[in-house]
Amino acid sequence: ITVTDNAARALLDLVRDKCADGGLRLAVEKGGCAGLQYAMTLGVEQPGDLVVEHLGCRVFVDPASAGQLADCTLDYEDGLAGSGFRIQNPHAARSCGCGTSFEPAQS
Repeated sequence: ITVTDNAARALLDLVRDKCADGGLRLAVEKGGCAGLQYAMTLGVEQPGDLVVEHLGCRVFVDPASAGQLADCTLDYEDGLAGSGFRIQNPHAARSCGCGTSFEPAQS
């Protein structure tokens, strides 16, 4: 997974205020309107996590989700439609409008 500069800066601000020793925990779970959804929480590294560091921020990827998040980009958008972390997934056949749910492409 790649973390953009915008995502790293936003994550550093968030972690500094809420979870000084941690980072963003990222996983994929069943649910959402497209079949699978991204789960994002603040937390600390767990055994087996893939750890991605960029500009001082840390993202912990659940080992069971690492394959589904390979080649993805974590970005942060701040716009009229809302602000938040977004995942750009080149392996998604389709994504829902909210950007947190996706259907994986058939392999």
